[in-house]
Amino acid sequence: MYDIIYIGGGLNYAGAIMAAKKGLKVALVEKDLSQLGGVCLHKGCIPSKMLLHYAQTAHQSENDIFEGAVKLNMKNLVAKKDKLIMSATKAVTKQCQEIELIEGEGIIKQAHHVSVGEAVYEAKYIVMGTGSLPFIPDGIVYDGNRVITSNEVLNLEKLPEEIVIYGVGAIGLEMASFFASNGVKVRLLSRGEGIQKRAHELIQNAMLHQLEYMNIELLQNHNILQAQADGNEVRICLEGREDIHTPMFLVCSGRKPNVGFVQTEEIKVDRGIETNEHFETSLKDHYAIGDCNGKLQLAHAARAEAIYVTQRILGKQVPLVDLKQVVQFVHTLPMSVAAIGDNPRETVGLLEGVVRLNAFSASNFHEANKGVMIVYANADKKIVGAEILAPDAEELIAPIAMAIAGEMDTSQASKSIMAHPSFAEALERVYFRIS
Repeated sequence: MYDIIYIGGGLNYAGAIMAAKKGLKVALVEKDLSQLGGVCLHKGCIPSKMLLHYAQTAHQSENDIFEGAVKLNMKNLVAKKDKLIMSATKAVTKQCQEIELIEGEGIIKQAHHVSVGEAVYEAKYIVMGTGSLPFIPDGIVYDGNRVITSNEVLNLEKLPEEIVIYGVGAIGLEMASFFASNGVKVRLLSRGEGIQKRAHELIQNAMLHQLEYMNIELLQNHNILQAQADGNEVRICLEGREDIHTPMFLVCSGRKPNVGFVQTEEIKVDRGIETNEHFETSLKDHYAIGDCNGKLQLAHAARAEAIYVTQRILGKQVPLVDLKQVVQFVHTLPMSVAAIGDNPRETVGLLEGVVRLNAFSASNFHEANKGVMIVYANADKKIVGAEILAPDAEELIAPIAMAIAGEMDTSQASKSIMAHPSFAEALERVYFRIS
């Protein structure tokens, strides 16, 4: 009998560690303990950002102020990535030394019980954090060789001469940046029109321009009927258009919550595992955090949810996790996009401050002439949201996230004196514009 059983070894482990340190008897069930740390560490944000970091150097080397060509040694890069992940996994495992780690697929068939193979474990509380899986649309025949997902991209020891990427979400845009930065011909397929359609119009237009700048061909309104490897190429059949042939086809059409382990009707499942604002499911004392609840597929959101749930189980009075206050970003090159909080498209009556980065000389050598910083405030001038397109936008948005958490107004925030020269200086100007 355990106090808490955590199912899934992704960011769920953060809650398990907290509970164990407080003296609770805790077990963590993970299908493959070599993958402890989850998709983010092994097949997602950590390795992908590492690849993009080095790809940026290759891209910058194309500037005419450099002589010679820089080319990534993918075999060495993959080896370096694997070494980093191995080290990080060991660190996570060490942190879990007070937790009973159980390897195998955890299945819930009845309340408070988790089946792993022939064994059945019981707990007062169960926290599910089983993540998500790549979604492969009907008609696309995945083979892991020529028709691949982001899982295989991270292990490519040789880059193709060209690639077709299906999907203009975060993964598709980031991988398009990676390949284009390394001289690969990239065609980006989208079922609809435009990209980042929830973003500010200035950011949408600038990102379309950035694709063109990076020589990424965006093919809009391309609905795939079928895609399958045929010898040394992939044949992509499109609705109402000519077929496309490519040596490699990367499917980035989103991820689906991993919910197959739920085998009881007491826990309601729709797109993901249904939960209330406390991440508690329809079955009391059973919680679902992270990708599997279908709310927000971000590692840092999953960690915040796991810690919140654990603190509630420990009896602490903690504020609700406001998922609107979770920073969302897409790490494209040369500029990335980040957003947090409210925006005028969802909340009426907001004040808007806009500063374009071409007002700063540094934009010329940071490839940021189309960059923009936008901050939103309510009628009381309290900062409530922001959107940024800039180099390292995910870092630039951090002080705005803190200002929102601290309930600062623009007059308070405008007292900050940012370093010069930096894009953070744009914050000073944008705050003044809505003060």
